[in-house]
Amino acid sequence: MYLIQILLPLRDNAGKPFGHDDFERVRAELAERYGGVTFYSRAPAKGVWKDEDGDVAHDDVLVAEVMAEHQDREWWPLYRGELEKRFRQDKVVARIIACELL
Repeated sequence: MYLIQILLPLRDNAGKPFGHDDFERVRAELAERYGGVTFYSRAPAKGVWKDEDGDVAHDDVLVAEVMAEHQDREWWPLYRGELEKRFRQDKVVARIIACELL
């Protein structure tokens, strides 16, 4: 079993917030493909990192999670690329973690 997490920004690089429909579309797509999805949206996660110039950047993100039997390594890079376009990001973080149900 795999846990797949996607970190979606709440705002674009100009600070304009994304609308509810933007996130609802992702929720619907992942629920359709994987049979369910969990969105952590009550309190946004706060990301901080150093950019290429060494400046500190930050972002508020929503975390979406799905559980899957297979890694689907061909589909995920394509979908992540679509999310990068939709959310106007250089990179959307999508990560996969092997897990075991208790």
